[in-house]
Amino acid sequence: MELQSFYKAVNQEMGTAQNEVGHFNIFHVEDLLSADHRPTSYSRRSFFKISLVTGHSKIHYADRIIEAQDNVLVFTNPMLPYHWERISDKQTGYVCVFTEAFFSRFGHLKELPVFQSPDMAVVPLGADAFAQFDALFAKMYQEIQGTYAYKYDLLRNLLMTVIHEAQKMQPAVSSPSTGSNASERIASLFAELLERQFPIEMLNQIIGLHTPADFAAQLNVHVNHLNKALKEITGHTTSQLINSRILQEARILLKSTTWTINEIAWSLGFKEPNHFSTFFKSQAGVTAKQFRQSAAD
Repeated sequence: MELQSFYKAVNQEMGTAQNEVGHFNIFHVEDLLSADHRPTSYSRRSFFKISLVTGHSKIHYADRIIEAQDNVLVFTNPMLPYHWERISDKQTGYVCVFTEAFFSRFGHLKELPVFQSPDMAVVPLGADAFAQFDALFAKMYQEIQGTYAYKYDLLRNLLMTVIHEAQKMQPAVSSPSTGSNASERIASLFAELLERQFPIEMLNQIIGLHTPADFAAQLNVHVNHLNKALKEITGHTTSQLINSRILQEARILLKSTTWTINEIAWSLGFKEPNHFSTFFKSQAGVTAKQFRQSAAD
């Protein structure tokens, strides 16, 4: 979903929310709600979104559903398809949308823990924490409508405060890699190579690195050395990490596209569809066809 499509879907004007670099805007949840409770379809988006919402909801991801009662702060990554199902009639709060370019001076947003997985992205809030975040969102809502010459710099800082305060509430399990340790460096480079192949967005897009040997050759290390480094840092083998990421993308494609299972298999590096079928069944416990049918129910 592009920004223009988002604004059309919520019946809002883009207005002058575009500044010199990137895009930022903030809305009241009440202004975006339709009377329809049906969940929206899964789709990748071209923008980030942070929602502060009071109300009963369910956030659906490819392989899980997270139920949000009362107050919740939700971070959504444009690469991760999801949909938001409204359960209760009354929903209040704020939604802000922004592009990665808006934060170009702050580094790569996708590397921040709250944007890396659903487990970190959904933050339940007690009354005190909600009041803290509500004040920050209210300040952003006020500033976006003002005429202060440096308001977008202020908005970036306010939004980064939201992100870091949320991460302090749910700290990452492991510390950021400094690159001083050889195993950490290898693991970091492996993760970068693995993630660089995704998301799969076109039928003619095929991942090039599919086996531990492929990654070892690209990193110019012996496959046993690669496996030892990854096991030391992550607790998982090279094959487990590769298979987990391919399975994640397979689930996303099965839910968010109309591609055939054979087409998905080919895109994920399986030259024989039956090899993909065997892989998916062994990893997910159900066949790809069964998974797609259950997602459609």
